[in-house]
Amino acid sequence: MVGQRFALLLENHPWFNVTVLAASGRSAGKTYEEAVSGRWLMTSPIPEKMRKITVMDATADIGKITSSVDFVFCAVDMKKDEIRALEEEYAKHECPVMSNNSANRFTPDVPMIIPEVNPEHIAIVASQKKRLGTKRGFISVKSNCSIQSYVPALQPLRKFGISKILACTYQAISGAGKNFDTWPEMQDNLIPYIAGEEEKSEKEPLKVWGKIEGDQIVSASSPLITTQCLRVPVSDGHFAAVFVSFDNKPTKEEIISLWQNYKGEPQLLSLPTAPKQFIHYFNEDNYPQAKLHRNLENGMAVSVGRLREDSQYDYKFVSLSHNTLRGAAGGAVEMAELYAAKGYFD
Repeated sequence: MVGQRFALLLENHPWFNVTVLAASGRSAGKTYEEAVSGRWLMTSPIPEKMRKITVMDATADIGKITSSVDFVFCAVDMKKDEIRALEEEYAKHECPVMSNNSANRFTPDVPMIIPEVNPEHIAIVASQKKRLGTKRGFISVKSNCSIQSYVPALQPLRKFGISKILACTYQAISGAGKNFDTWPEMQDNLIPYIAGEEEKSEKEPLKVWGKIEGDQIVSASSPLITTQCLRVPVSDGHFAAVFVSFDNKPTKEEIISLWQNYKGEPQLLSLPTAPKQFIHYFNEDNYPQAKLHRNLENGMAVSVGRLREDSQYDYKFVSLSHNTLRGAAGGAVEMAELYAAKGYFD
């Protein structure tokens, strides 16, 4: 599903032109239209200019692929050790890799980028190139979709010293690569477990908020984070119910002002995929809602609401992001735009 999102996002991209499509050996040699026949899950049609592109073998054709492109997006269904090897092979062929996969998220010199949150981490690429022995090739990954429902909302508040976070995420079925046609069991259902999600949701924010020390990114030691992740019968959009405490408690008005006025580097650079308003705060008690707000700013904005004081923590609020746009393909495209704007693909 993420690969199909990539196709739609890149169809008319002002900076990037898709020249190669690659997949497993099962799809190699077919046209893209043939390769996704019966498996196209998007509501929009297959991009016209990609329909007849012949799919290459992502593993066997690395040499051909890397000689034909400036960089690659990578979203594959393989074992983690195989993904790590594949991405490193592309990088060693002097081809930058913008990865949606989790395999390299905790490789110490691979940046895990949320462009509005930690763009400074791209500086670690110099150390990674030294390790790989490359001049141009490197790997950059995006974070898990779940944390992008709440980490962006917490980022502007870090100035007050966040001490602890409790986040319960309510995650759409597209996060599992499904829709209601392919996963009918999820209708009128809730599953209180998503394999690996709670570990990712507790560890990944600390790397995103970490610092470069020498030739690696060292994860932050705080705040304390605990999470619970549930699969809910929603097509798209990951929700989070967040509870947070601070070393220096801000006022409600200060928090809302910071959300409304926050701009990250993508906004300052006017990157094509970046939302003009990164964080939208709603005063209505019943907002945000998945169906109404997940596509805000082409699915790249984060929607926040119901900020109020809590009896156990300082504050609580809810937040929403589109998991296959902001949380996956869209976030990877925005990450690539950030690298392009800084000359990493030259």
